[in-house]
Order: sequence, then C-alpha cells, then structure tokens
Amino acid sequence: MLAYARRLLSVLAGARRHRAFTVVLVAAAVLRVVTMLGYPPARLYWYDSFAYLHNAVHLRPEQGFHPIGYPLLLRALLPFHSVEVIVAVQHAMGLATGAIVYAVLRGRALPGWAAVAASAPVLFDASFLRLEHAVVSDTLFILLVVAATALLVHRPVPSARAAATAGLLLAGAALTRTIALPLILLVLVVLAVRRVPWRRPAVLALTALLPVAAYAAWYGGVHGRFGVSGTDGAALWARSMTFADCAVIRPPQDLAPLCPNGTVLDAAGEYVWAKESSLNRLPGGHLALNDRARAFALRAIAAQPFDYLREVAKDTALAFAWTPVAHPARTVPAFGFALGTWPLPADQPLADQVRREYDPDLTGMRSVRPYADLLIAYQYPAYLRGPLLAAVLLLGAAGALRRSSRTAALLPWAVAVTLLVAPVAVLDFDHRYVLPVVPVACLAAAPAFARPPRRAAADKARELRREAPVG
Repeated sequence: MLAYARRLLSVLAGARRHRAFTVVLVAAAVLRVVTMLGYPPARLYWYDSFAYLHNAVHLRPEQGFHPIGYPLLLRALLPFHSVEVIVAVQHAMGLATGAIVYAVLRGRALPGWAAVAASAPVLFDASFLRLEHAVVSDTLFILLVVAATALLVHRPVPSARAAATAGLLLAGAALTRTIALPLILLVLVVLAVRRVPWRRPAVLALTALLPVAAYAAWYGGVHGRFGVSGTDGAALWARSMTFADCAVIRPPQDLAPLCPNGTVLDAAGEYVWAKESSLNRLPGGHLALNDRARAFALRAIAAQPFDYLREVAKDTALAFAWTPVAHPARTVPAFGFALGTWPLPADQPLADQVRREYDPDLTGMRSVRPYADLLIAYQYPAYLRGPLLAAVLLLGAAGALRRSSRTAALLPWAVAVTLLVAPVAVLDFDHRYVLPVVPVACLAAAPAFARPPRRAAADKARELRREAPVG
C-alpha cells in the first residue's frame, strides 16, 4: 500500500511539473470540441474524402493518388458508421501530436516554456483545426511523421526498439501519403551522418521497407505493376506543364501529344484534372497514360533544369507569404471557417454509395452558431504567418549547423525541408501540404533554447528533490 501511495505522489508531482502544458492541452481540446459543435458533421472534399470512404469499405490498392494507409484507419472505425467519429479521432490525433512535440523536447532538457511554445502551433493554429475536421489523410500522416522523428531524436543514439518502431511509423506514413517515401532514405542518410551504429539504421530500413514492399506487391497483383501509386507520372507531367517547351525538349513521336497545347492554368496541379489539358484529351486519361506522362516529364526536366528549379522555387515561396495566397485561385487558402451550408456534391458518383455503405446519416457540413462565430473570429489571429514559418526554419537550420544541438535539430530540420519542397517538386504547392512541415520544424528550432548540460543536470536534480515523496 505504501508503494502505491509513493507512486501516486510521484505522478502528482510530475503533473505539477507539467501543469502549464496540461492547461494548454485542455484549452486545445476545448477548441476541438467547439469545432465539432460549430461545423457538424465533417468537412468533405469532392474527390479525396469519398474515395477514402469508399476504399475503406472495399479494401484494395487504389490505382489513383491514395494508398491504403488512411483507408485502413477508416476501416477500423467502420463499425461506428459515422464521419463524426472519424473527425473526433483525428482531433485526438492533433492533441497527441502536440503532446509528442512537448514530451520529446522536455526530454532533451528544454525549459518548459520553450517546449510549450514549440507545441503551440499544432495545438492552436486554426488551419490544423480545419484539417483535423476533414475526412482526409493529412492528420494521420502528420502524427506518424512526428512520432517517427521524435523517436529518433529523443536520445543521441536511438535504441534498436526505437529504430524499429520509427521504421514502422515511416512505412505507415509512406502508405498514407507517398511523399513520405523519400523520408525513409533521408532518415538513413542523416543517421549515417550522425554516425549512429549501423545496426540501428539497418533495423529501421528493414521495418520501413518490408511493409512498403508488401503493399507494392499487392498493388502489382491487382494492377499488374509493382508500385504504390499509379499517378506519379501524371503528377510530375502536370508540374512540367508550367515550363515545358517542346521546341527545346524535342520529344519522340509517342510523347509529342503530351506537349503543352496552349491551355494555361493558374496552378500546376490543375493540369491533372482539366479536361482541356493535353493529357486528358488523349484516350485513357491520366491513369492509363501514367508511364508516358512520367517519361515526358523527365525529358522536360532534363532539357530545362533551370526552368524546373525556378518553378519549384517560385511555388515553394508561397509558403512564406504574410497573407495566404490562393493557389489555385479557386481555393480558400486559409481562414476557411465561415457561415453557411455545404451540401454533398451532386456530381460526386460515390456520394450515394458512401452513404449506403459507410455512414447512412451522412450529410453536408453546416455551420452552427455561436460556435462557428467564435471560430471565425479566432482563425485570423491564430494562424502561423509565412514569415514566422521562415524564421522557425532558419532557427532550425542554425541548430542543425551548431555542434551542441546538431543531434537534436538536424533530422527534424531535414524532414521539414523535404516535406516543404518535395510536394512542389513532384506536383504543386498546396497550403494543406505545408502543415506537416510545422511540427517537425518546431522540433528542429526548439533545441536552440536548450539549457547548457551542467545547468540542465542541476535543474533535473532540483526537480527530483522537489518531487521525492515524503517518507
């Protein structure tokens, strides 16, 4: 009995040490409750959300843009037959992501205020509230990437168990959004630079690549091609449409029909869907022509490398604007909480099927006052402006270059930069794609405020003395 009393006292003392973050976490949870009350049942994207819900019922590798990771989560929640349960789980994931950022930084001897500040963007930025409230894969992807990164920087040399778990998390991220595939190689390179014993990267590579290879084999059995996606070529072709000049590229006869046909759109990603683009005017569309589209895009990049880099740099720079830029112009880049109703799309062929098979009560989203009014007012100050994101990335870069903080900062900074640039390089800029950058960038920037080792040891000793149970 005395042992249990001592353990309880120790837990209570630990809670007192983290009471500032506890208050922050409760406030963030209240915001998420307000979001669910203000915008029932959930935000649905015309294509993505319905494709995910359909694939959750009919589990099989999708030939298009969506691998199996997020549908597996939706399948686990299928017994509830409710999209409201889905977004409730995703709001909990947002809280868990903030808690992971805080916990790993406190474990790296950061003062409490710095760890709380680093977790604040993912907990309080209104863009994360909107993202978690949508039936899309991004929230799951963010949690997986942040958890894997945290495991690998929690200690100067990760344990074999941490490396194996991080590998599984990265595999899950890659099977949720394919943009995480290069992260596996990136992590292995960074661990080599940090001179981590070779067995740890080997374990990570094994646990990360085996699930991806197994899914690629399943995909090949269904679609006749070993891979995880059937649209990578179409995406890269769309990227090339912003700069391609066939007088310079000189494509062979079979690729010439994929040259720009005079259609001018305001964002690279629009070329994938536009009926008037040269790809979609050919028989079969972007799925059937994926390999040819990839071949054309690679030729375009090889023939016009500086034009390609210019377009990637120009679109990446959109992330650093003070006022969010609508890209493409038809989208709402930020400050998307509004009053109104958003019915289910009449031209979405999967809507009725999803209602029958996944959620019989599925309806379009609507705003409910006064909760929606609170969020509309809240979203304007609660937004991480582009220059602030740039400052966080620069602070992380400084930490990655400094010897004292390199171990803690290098990996998350490299992950953040890759997540920022890679989507633009292979398709286009999207404000949704910037959000995964934020928590890992904060993980990289925060070690700049770490206590010196001797002071950290002294502070830890004082905390242990304060927390020691009486008797």
